[in-house]
Amino acid sequence: MGATTLRVCIVGFWSWGSAIAKIIGTNVKNQQKFASTVKMWVSEEAVNGRKLTDIINHYHENVKYLPGHKLPENVVAVANLSEAVQDADLLVFTTPHQFIHKICNEITGRVPKKALGIIHMESIDEGPRGLMLISDIIREKIGMDVSVLMGANTAREVAAGEFCETTIGSKVIQNGILFKELLQTSNFCITVVDDADAVELCGALKHIVAMGTNFCNGLHCGNNSKAAVLRLGLVEMITFTRIFCKSQVSTTTFLESCGFANPITICYRGSDCKEAKTFPRIGKTMGNLQKEVLNGQTLQGLKTSALVYQFLKQKGLLAKFPLFVTVYRICYEGRPSTEILTCLQNHPAHM
Repeated sequence: MGATTLRVCIVGFWSWGSAIAKIIGTNVKNQQKFASTVKMWVSEEAVNGRKLTDIINHYHENVKYLPGHKLPENVVAVANLSEAVQDADLLVFTTPHQFIHKICNEITGRVPKKALGIIHMESIDEGPRGLMLISDIIREKIGMDVSVLMGANTAREVAAGEFCETTIGSKVIQNGILFKELLQTSNFCITVVDDADAVELCGALKHIVAMGTNFCNGLHCGNNSKAAVLRLGLVEMITFTRIFCKSQVSTTTFLESCGFANPITICYRGSDCKEAKTFPRIGKTMGNLQKEVLNGQTLQGLKTSALVYQFLKQKGLLAKFPLFVTVYRICYEGRPSTEILTCLQNHPAHM
């Protein structure tokens, strides 16, 4: 990347973008490798009659998406996306996945050719050839190398400085190490692995497992049942990843924070938890739940479940993934939530 200081732009201003901005803004003050000013793209909106960018730049706090956590003063909110990225050497993508196509279209040709990216987006998408990784969308549209940040952690705990582990997956290992230098702190402990696609899939597939464990919560099952969902979910995560990934996947990747630990965190504190627990008691399909209970918000596990189901159906692999299929059918076909227990009893891993 050369001897000059590397300029950083965070593409995203929601809770995770702000938590990562707090880490990066603090870290670059102490390292000569990185420029001291960190830009954070903020899609402009009004909060209490003031522009959110003005609030962040004046009070150094994202009062809407990460209240109570001060950002370093060298983190500068920029409303214009093209302006924010135009001279960046390192791009940290933390946006909700549904915005990634629009963002890539806007910044393609404006990002320096030497720039590198890293994503924190726990999702997958549908491309012209079927299921597609978010990192591959960025690679194809912008032409940059993209690493992946995934781990068993939540934005507020990271922002609070609580200890956690996380994983960076990178196809070019030295790029992953560079992002580790940018992001690691004494309480944000990072391991770098070269199974980038596996790391990314773990972040997406965990949401299906979380739906399953929280159906168990809604049915007032104990921790034993939830533990079974977690274990069998991990089995299916590993199997799916090995089928999807073109390169060989190491079993040790699933022992990193991105792997087994990741669904544990989301199952107990994730955004899908409350709604999935409610679902068995109200007798609605997930589509109706989103419209009537969540005011149109989308559960992360819902879309992931549908994309994975379609992929497995096209490949003739439904029988190999009874847990993933059961979660889909409860969500989309109106099957009773008790089928999650039937799935556990008859799962082929017990045969």
